Amino acid sequence: MKIPAPRLLPATIMAMAGLLGMKTVGLIRAVSPALAAASAPSPSPTPAASLPPGAAPPGAAIGAPIGAHPPTMAAVSPAERTLLLDLRRRRQLLDHRAAALTARESLLAAAERRLDQRIAQLKALEAKLGAEQAARTRRDDAAWTGLVALYQTMKPRQAAKIFDKLDMSVLLAVVDRMQTRRAAAILAAMQPDRAREVTDRLAALRTKRDGPAPPANGG
Repeated sequence: MKIPAPRLLPATIMAMAGLLGMKTVGLIRAVSPALAAASAPSPSPTPAASLPPGAAPPGAAIGAPIGAHPPTMAAVSPAERTLLLDLRRRRQLLDHRAAALTARESLLAAAERRLDQRIAQLKALEAKLGAEQAARTRRDDAAWTGLVALYQTMKPRQAAKIFDKLDMSVLLAVVDRMQTRRAAAILAAMQPDRAREVTDRLAALRTKRDGPAPPANGG
């Protein structure tokens, strides 16, 4: 009886399948510890209260003191403090000067107002005195006019007798207001010394009042 030849292909397939199974089991055994560690729950953070004194909580910066305040601005240096104080004193001095200038301006304005009021009062007084002086001059002129008219109606000899004994101030005022022709006739009838004195004083009076007479032509 003839023995059939064995089939090699099925045997090869079975050997490769067994080898693949063995490698799969080894790979699973190698990966199992890592998967177990990854699936395990992470430990909860330890409360700060349960930490020992002086221990830093997890994640805290190494070297940072517990309970330290946040960093603040640097303190003012002595030079800066001196500068600030000097600026403050300068500002106070400027404020004081400004207040003094304001007060001085107020005083000057008040003095100017009082001066204007005084000037107005003086002008009013001057106007009043001028009006009184004009009225008095008119009254005097009216009185002298009547007296002059009286002497001008008299005869020169009669008037000359009165003029020789009349007060000099009154005589000068009368003769100064008389017509030149009538005054010359009376002076001619007066005593020579009295007539000469009246002429000299009358000339001085008119020179002082009206200014020096212009020089004669050819003189």
